[in-house]
Amino acid sequence: MGLETVVKDIMDVANTEASKINGEADAEVSSILDEARQNAKKIMGDRLVKVEDDIKKLRQQEISSANLEVKRTMLNARKEVLDKVYSQSIEIIKDLPSSKNEELLKAIIDKYQGSGAKIYSNKDSEKLVKKLSSLIYAGNIDCIGGVVIENEDSTIRLDYTYDVILDSLNDNSMKQISDILFG
Repeated sequence: MGLETVVKDIMDVANTEASKINGEADAEVSSILDEARQNAKKIMGDRLVKVEDDIKKLRQQEISSANLEVKRTMLNARKEVLDKVYSQSIEIIKDLPSSKNEELLKAIIDKYQGSGAKIYSNKDSEKLVKKLSSLIYAGNIDCIGGVVIENEDSTIRLDYTYDVILDSLNDNSMKQISDILFG
């Protein structure tokens, strides 16, 4: 065997070994790339699921926020209507015909004057209250109508002003009023 044959055999063995190593390297690179692709798909899937969940949460928050704003707007509108009804009620009471006012004052005074010694009213009702009551007229008060009755030493004060009666009626009947107006 000549030197050339030995060199050729060594070269063949080296080429075979290089091809084998290259094949193994290609297989390993392919395996690494497949694993990286699988990891990338998993990461993308996980992120996609998270993004979809985040979108659902944001959408739900926006819907809840919008519903809350609608409710707040409706409640504000209802409050405006109720305030307007209350204001109109005050105006109606202020504009009561004198006969109706006299009738109401007489009913209040007849029922409660036995509980007191002094009586107060607004300036407009002063003459009428003096005429209807046997109590000492103690002065004028700022109200839309009605009377305040006090005992002798001013320790007990019964407020039957239309303002207080209307406020009490308003507070106690707010739900019914709201149901009538808004269903």
